[in-house]
Amino acid sequence: MKARFAKSFSRLLKTQKKFQSLFEKAWKSSQTKTRSTSTRSKGGADPPLREVVGFGSNPGRLGMKLFLPKRLPAKPPLVVILHGCRQTPESFDASSGFSRLAAQRGFVLLYPQQKNANNAHGCFNWFRPSAVARDRGELMSVRQMIELAIDRHRIDRSRVYIAGLSAGGSMTSALIATYPGLFAGGAIVAGMPFGTARDAVSALRAMKSGTAPPRGGWGGPVKAVSPAQSVWPPVSIWQGTEDRVVKSVNAKACVAQWLEVAGIPEEMRRTVVQPWGTLVRWEQDGRFRVSLYLLQGFGHGLPVRDLGKGRGRKLDPYVLDAGISAPAELMRLWGLKRFVP
Repeated sequence: MKARFAKSFSRLLKTQKKFQSLFEKAWKSSQTKTRSTSTRSKGGADPPLREVVGFGSNPGRLGMKLFLPKRLPAKPPLVVILHGCRQTPESFDASSGFSRLAAQRGFVLLYPQQKNANNAHGCFNWFRPSAVARDRGELMSVRQMIELAIDRHRIDRSRVYIAGLSAGGSMTSALIATYPGLFAGGAIVAGMPFGTARDAVSALRAMKSGTAPPRGGWGGPVKAVSPAQSVWPPVSIWQGTEDRVVKSVNAKACVAQWLEVAGIPEEMRRTVVQPWGTLVRWEQDGRFRVSLYLLQGFGHGLPVRDLGKGRGRKLDPYVLDAGISAPAELMRLWGLKRFVP
């Protein structure tokens, strides 16, 4: 049985390789264009993502990429974005437009980056217990990046937000579960609940078919790692009904996890049908704490609408056209308005 699942996992990842050649060519082209903008005089385009080294012990051996707009408020917010498998911060950013939003709205943008030495497919290892244990592995590396950004760029600690796609979404689940007091809001896009898997085989099984909740419910794994936490950041969960990589049953498990953690009854939901799908929200103390964006007919990726000039969505096959733009909606949810110096 394990051999069959392992073979299926390998086959699933191999189907993505057909994108890789196009992806790498487009990325190199975007890098050439981006480097040219960095040499412009004052008043030109903002500089590209830059690599930051020496951010801590880095037990997960990750890379750190940062975008700093030319103009920032005295205490800017920080937005952390975690890419999915076979993505890079550059491809994800060029396609999603997060850096453009950062320049408009005055926040610092942080992209942790997986290395092929850690995972041949560039996935964050959300299914390895050693990678997502408190103050260990990849989880600790991301925490160290955030702390460096906060200290170096005078970040407002009350305004740190995080979002991730696919494996990055699953790692986002782990980060919010383990360090809930660090974040003011989070978004899990086509990701998995925290505590779903313990290896690649169980990860594939859960991605394709879902899995039964652990004993005590989905809130158990979160409460086990953060037992003293009483206030949790608002979480939005994004999922396509036609996602063939991460089945939509996993989004329902994510919802169940955060409802249980926050102590919100599932029946307290508010449902609104939208042209792009269904929005379900749960409120607590006058604020929406858990939101489910269920996109009808949408596949596996980050939903993005036309951002004005296309912003190179073709550079990344996992950033897909949709009737709603997740980056723009997150700006609204997190209260990141246009910055006027």
